[in-house]
Amino acid sequence: MKINPNLTREEYDVIVKKGTEKPFTGKLLYNKEKGVYVCKNCGAEIFSSDAKFDSACGWPSFDKVKDSQNVKLNEDLSFGMKRIEVTCAKCGAHLGHLFDDGPTDTGKRYCINSLSMDFKKT
Repeated sequence: MKINPNLTREEYDVIVKKGTEKPFTGKLLYNKEKGVYVCKNCGAEIFSSDAKFDSACGWPSFDKVKDSQNVKLNEDLSFGMKRIEVTCAKCGAHLGHLFDDGPTDTGKRYCINSLSMDFKKT
């Protein structure tokens, strides 16, 4: 993975080391502006603001990706759990996890770290 040299230590810990920010601390959790959420490492478009919803889980949640070619899903068996990791398909950055308990018609909940994304207003 080519690492953006402008990442903070906290961003690096999440994006490269596959960490997780503390719940309810992310700067994008309560963002309600219209725009696009992009990978913090490479700028690939990941989610539209139209797909964002409040899941009360402590991290920004989305029911679908903006462009499926920009996201890769991987089996994650860490910490004794079976989950689906969401990574940026362009650079490999760890974004978060996907769960099948979303409240919309997709049934999906992409639970994503604010530290893994930037937001661009439209």
